[in-house]
Amino acid sequence: MVFKYGVDQLTVERAIAICNGELSGVVTEEAKEKVNSCREKVTKMAKSNKAVYGINTGFGPLCDVQITPEETSKLQENLLITHAVGVGEPIDKKLSKIMMICKVHALCKGFSGIRLEVIERILYCIENDVLPVVPEQGSVGASGDLAPLSHLFLPLLGEGEFWVKDTIVSAKEVLDNHNLPVFKLEAKEGLALINGTQFILAHAIWGLHKLNYLLDLADLSGAMSLEGYQGSEAPFKEMLHKIRPFKGNIEVAQRMRMLLKGSQNISSHSSCKRVQDPYSLRCIPQVHGASRNAYYHLYELAEIEMNAVTDNPIILSETEAISGGNFHGQPLAMVLDYCSLATSELGNIADRRCYLLLEGKYGLPRLLTQAGGLNSGFMIPQYTTAALVTENKSLCFPASADSIPTSLGQEDHVSMGSISGRKFNQILGNLEKILAIELMYAAQAMEFRRPNTFSVIIEENFKIIRKSVNKLEEDRILKDDINTLISMVKNKAFKVC
Repeated sequence: MVFKYGVDQLTVERAIAICNGELSGVVTEEAKEKVNSCREKVTKMAKSNKAVYGINTGFGPLCDVQITPEETSKLQENLLITHAVGVGEPIDKKLSKIMMICKVHALCKGFSGIRLEVIERILYCIENDVLPVVPEQGSVGASGDLAPLSHLFLPLLGEGEFWVKDTIVSAKEVLDNHNLPVFKLEAKEGLALINGTQFILAHAIWGLHKLNYLLDLADLSGAMSLEGYQGSEAPFKEMLHKIRPFKGNIEVAQRMRMLLKGSQNISSHSSCKRVQDPYSLRCIPQVHGASRNAYYHLYELAEIEMNAVTDNPIILSETEAISGGNFHGQPLAMVLDYCSLATSELGNIADRRCYLLLEGKYGLPRLLTQAGGLNSGFMIPQYTTAALVTENKSLCFPASADSIPTSLGQEDHVSMGSISGRKFNQILGNLEKILAIELMYAAQAMEFRRPNTFSVIIEENFKIIRKSVNKLEEDRILKDDINTLISMVKNKAFKVC
């Protein structure tokens, strides 16, 4: 099975599959025809006396300066060179690859005016993991992700750098090793390459891919904490959520019922005198569900963007090139900020459940240790979750609420969506750590409920934890246990459905 660039519908799952080498992408004859047809239109415009932005004019505030046909190639090369001003650490190699996948798909729609051979070179880099080095900072998320996309495609000119395994190597050296000639860009091509939202979009795709699993894992860790606390399953009853039918809430309540089904531990205290549990247990469907709703919103908008054309100008005919604003990152920036808040809240409520398990209530020993005093038990890992939660809260300020004019005021409102995307993924990384610690707490609490048994799926996950992390009997260095569980979360070792 193959993915047809410019023809098929790109999804988060397909983008990740292409990135991981599990799905091949091809440029079909249909897409080639659209690309070549659009290229012919650009060639005619470049030779025309009529000023067409970015094809025979300067860029940004220099759009009123017309460029001669002889200067066209130099104009496009200068564009990449001057805009490659990113700073900071390089983004993950997979993000660079997803950026290229999204760019090829957009270019193959046939509205950008780029030559087919340029697209084929990018496709070669995708298929052979020839991945450019892209700094993480420098995009304001309007006029596209200019700086990161310039770094992404600067190697076409023999400039910039590629990754060779985990080493940064000059682009010229890598091109020579692959017997690939340096490109001489032609009219519109530089602009087609660096104008677009692919940096923001790649962060959205990567974040959605991670969040999809972490939403399920948060339900699992919440269910295991509830088992350890011997909480009530009543708040997850189907009828309760039918009368407030938010999609995410209904789904989480159903998942909680599935995760707890057949638990002898839960049924063993069904007639106890407790009236209700604290919110961090009782309101799991409402809180986790709200985060799921945010996920669905971002997924919907990211899928639109994945299949859109976001460069500028857009070539509509031989005589019409529209200089619009499809490059503006606001549609993704705002919902990325919203999803950052939703992700942060999953960690916030998980930290509260960790604290709950330490209080020594309902048969649990204080700090989850029977040898308190000499031993501190699980007192201190909750400090770590508290620190991570607060860090996430500080990252929740919406970058899209800000705008700083650039380009001498020509670009007087920008989205800052690249910052939104980066913060979203930072928060996800912290959430992985918080959930790992909650799983450690929940497993320890469950030890004190034996000989009661739990549901099949929770017993299975309990065993997964205990294969790598033992019950805490006496104080030991917990850093290794925590890092082991974090690694397990990152590698999706837990059975979440």
